[in-house]
Parts: sequence; structure tokens; C-alpha cells
Amino acid sequence: MCGIVGCVLKNKKAAPILLDCISKLEYRGYDSVGIATENNEINIKKDAGKIIDVDKKLNLADMEGDCGIAHVRWATHGDPNQINSHPHTDENQTVAVVHNGIIENYLDIKEDLEKEGHVFKSDTDTEVIPHLLEKYMKKGLNLEFAMREVINIIHGAYAIAAISKNEPNKVVATRKDSPLIVGMGEDAYFVASDSPAILKYANNIVFPEQGELITLTTEGVTIKDEHDQVIEKVVETIDWTPEMAEKEGYDYFMIKEINEEGTAIKNTLTEKDNIKKITDDLSDINRIVFVACGTSYHASLTGKYLLESLAGIPTDVLLASEFKYSENTLNDETLVIFISQSGETADTLKALNIANETSKTLAIVNVAGSSATRRAKYVIHTQAGPEIGVAATKTYVSQLTSIYLFAALLAHDDNLLERLQKVPEYFEDILKDSEIIEKMASKYKYAQDFFFIGRGYAYPIALEGALKLKEITYIHGEGYAAGELKHGPLALIDQGVPVVVVLPPGENHRKTMSNLEEVKSRGADVIAVGSFNDEKLISKANDLFLINDEVDDLIAPLVYIIPLQLLSYYIAIERGLDPDKPKNLAKCVTVE
Repeated sequence: MCGIVGCVLKNKKAAPILLDCISKLEYRGYDSVGIATENNEINIKKDAGKIIDVDKKLNLADMEGDCGIAHVRWATHGDPNQINSHPHTDENQTVAVVHNGIIENYLDIKEDLEKEGHVFKSDTDTEVIPHLLEKYMKKGLNLEFAMREVINIIHGAYAIAAISKNEPNKVVATRKDSPLIVGMGEDAYFVASDSPAILKYANNIVFPEQGELITLTTEGVTIKDEHDQVIEKVVETIDWTPEMAEKEGYDYFMIKEINEEGTAIKNTLTEKDNIKKITDDLSDINRIVFVACGTSYHASLTGKYLLESLAGIPTDVLLASEFKYSENTLNDETLVIFISQSGETADTLKALNIANETSKTLAIVNVAGSSATRRAKYVIHTQAGPEIGVAATKTYVSQLTSIYLFAALLAHDDNLLERLQKVPEYFEDILKDSEIIEKMASKYKYAQDFFFIGRGYAYPIALEGALKLKEITYIHGEGYAAGELKHGPLALIDQGVPVVVVLPPGENHRKTMSNLEEVKSRGADVIAVGSFNDEKLISKANDLFLINDEVDDLIAPLVYIIPLQLLSYYIAIERGLDPDKPKNLAKCVTVE
């Protein structure tokens, strides 16, 4: 869940650029930061804390050397402190390493190395890597071949970058089940966990496969396969500008990205022709399974309602971490759809590998060239652009848009296709009235519990609204199918407890109104999201946010989520929290 960067530059100090690059990976979640450069010796500055604070303390950019590596760490093995922070070295500081992932057999390796006389300083699993590299380099191997020996020994998930004082101006890197990209700019060569880190310096990107070795020098990039043969890789140009990954005057990335949702939907709708080719090739499927985590799981639930109601195809939704327990139900007439913003989510990739053995697979992904796009048979690219805030907003509605297009084209529903074109207009209307949500946030910022309820298409909206609240405000929030209140949750409704009722016009309106009455009679403060002409709702709710009447329950998931995203955002601000960097969470979850 952490992030790494490595670079080799021509006649330019690496440390300031590494600091700039690693700052672009803060969104991945971290508790410490460090940089190492090579200048005939290994120079290291690192400590626990936020980048801005560690930089003030250590002046991270003030190190010599045109080559280096950097890291933001989220602790898995060992407390977040100075000693456990990356980069790590062997005891002689011959080699420095940054690592994203988990080395599962590190204790056995560490025990063997200690018997050989190696002395360890940290509690991390990572520290075995520089010791192993130094061991093999002492035997006469160069850094590249030493790395090959190391990855033949270690087990687990990793992206690794290393430098050595014995081999100037060189970075060697590799990956297995953790994201890593290679970037090429003008007299500048990079490896990084994600493209926003290096877009300012390099937008020509290569995506290495598992076990490939990447070597950066001042002469360029060399990539070798598992047999140590040099291979030519396809170079992709990422058309995200550096400015797209900046705040552009907004206080936080999250509010910027909420405001970009209309554009994200417009851009994703341009994928219609590509999706049509996919649906035309799927005439023989008789079952669909969505596999996803978190927010993408909620998008998948909406997909289940759409595909079963419009196309009549039985559809299941599975959490990626639980997928393997259902693998025996797959066959060659099953389409398995994997949804991941990053295309690097560890649970999702594991499930994708399993499904590829028996079924057709489709990945809905925001990052072109990511692991999921290379493993799935079919790919739909959501066109959200970079999303920096940890809480998914514009990527969620882009995922939904892809699902709506897929369902409409599979069901030959031209009316739905036409209706999707109007969705960005509804977004603009909602954003104009955002001050209504700000006032609600001020009123409810001290709440201890929130409940979100909805039926049918509104149920996944309730789940996603509750998740957003939990993620960035740290208020307990629960989403329920409204009809389930009577089966337990009503016991938790008391005087003043906020209950968000998602109530678009449609066939479920009357029953959901009855559920609203249930919670109101028990003292709840009802926050309702409904339509302008819903007089019954307006007369019953304590607080209201009203939306264009044209937005019925069928397309409500695309539109009604916006006020709930805004509510969570403004409550976080009222509580003095940073909505972009919620505690304990990361943007790209690369461990299982």
C-alpha cells in the first residue's frame, strides 16, 4: 500500500526530484518517508511522519547524487519509526533498497543470514533484501544478477528498487503482484508505483510483467525476462497532464474530483463503441459474476440490478477476497467482470487469475496498462483521469457509467443510452446547490452514528454513502436495504440519530416512505434525498436535498450519490479532518 520511486538523471540532482515524485504518492497511504541517493556512497534521510514534516526536519532534497530511490511506507512489519522507515541497507551500506509488499518467508531468510554474521537493525521484512543483495554481490555478481538471485529466494508480493555504491548511476528494479511502472523522459529514467508520481518528468510509460528485471542507467532502460533475455516492451504515452493531478485552486483533491464527475462521465460515455464490440462477442454467456472490493463492490451491486432487470441474465456479486470459495461454480458460459480503479488491487488480481482458467473475463479499470488490463480477455477503460483522493468519487461514477453502457448495449436498450447523455447536466445542478449540504454538515458533524437506507437501485447508493462517511469522517455509518430495518437495525434508531433516506421516484417509493415513517416515529432525524415534486417526502423529512424529477430509480445510482459524497466531504471539513488522506487507508490496496 506504500509507494516507491527510483530515478537516474543526467547531470541533475536526484533528491529534489525524488522528493517531488514521492509527494505525488501520498494518496497511497503512508506513515513514514525516506530517500537514498548514490554519490560514490549511499546517502540516506528518512523518518516517520508526513512528508512535509520530515522534510522540514531533515531537508530531504539536500543530498548529492544523480541517481536514487524514495519511499513512502505504511507499516506492516515493525512500528512506524525512523529505524523501520525505508530505504534499508545492508550493514556496510553497500546497497539501499525500497520495497512495496510483503516478504512472506523473511523470518527464515533473516535467521539464515544472522547465522552467516549479518546484523539487522529494523523489525521489517524488507531488510533481508539488501542483505541478500550484498551477499551475492560479494560473490562477484553485479546488482542486476544479484537481484535475480534474490527474487528466486523470496516469497510474497513485492515491487523493489535498489541502488549500490559499487555501481554508480544505476537503479535495478523488479515486481511480483505489486504495481510498478517504468517512465522515460528527456535524460531522465524512472520506476514508480504509479504514473502521477512521474508525469511531470516522463509520460512515456512501460508496464513490466512479473519477474522482469528493469535496469535504469544514464543510457536508458533495459528490461530482461525471467531467462535474462533483453526484451522490447510496448511504450504507452499517458495523456494525463501533470496539472490533472494537482488541486487547481481547490482546497482538497476530493472536492476537485467531485466537481470533475460530470466530465468523467462524458469521457467514459465515449467508450460506447468499444463496449459494443465486447457485448457483440458475448452472445453465448448465460451467467455474469462481478468481482470487486469496497466502492467497486457497490458499483457491481448496481450492475446486478441492471443486468438482471434489463438483460435477464442471472448475475452474482462477490467480494474479491471471498471469490476463491466460489470458483467451482464457474464455466465457459460465465462472464466474470472485475472492477478496480487501479487495476492493481491484490485481491482482485488473484481472483482474475483463477477466473481466467475457466471463464471469459472482463476488467473495468481506470489505469491503462495496469495488471488487470493485461490479464483480462476484455477491457473497458473508465475515463476518469487521475484520482488522488483516497475515497473514490469520480472513479465510482465512471465505473457505474461503464456498467450502464454495458448493460444497455447487452440489452439493446436505446432509451437508456439516450438518458445517460443527460446525466452530466444533473451533476451541474446538484453542485450549484452544494451550500445546502454544507449547512447539513454543520448540523450533523457531532453525530455518533448514521444510517443510510434505500430499496432496489437505491440500496447500493445507501451502502456507498455509508462507506464514504466512514472513510473520511470516522463516524460510524451503516447502509441497509430499507426493508431490512424491521429485522434488527430498528433497535438502534433513537432520538436524534440521523437516517439518510435515498428516495428517487419509482416503484419502490411507497414502501420506502413507510420505512421513513418507521424511523421518524422512533425519533430519528430524517435526511432525505429525493425529487423536487415529492410533496410527501418534503412534508416528512427534517432535512432535504432535492434532485431533478427526471432522475428516476433506474439512473439514480449515477446521480443521487453526489449529495452523499458532498455530505461526507463537508462533515470531514467541519470536524477538521483531511478528506484526502483518511487514517489507516490507502488508494491502491496491493496486499491481500
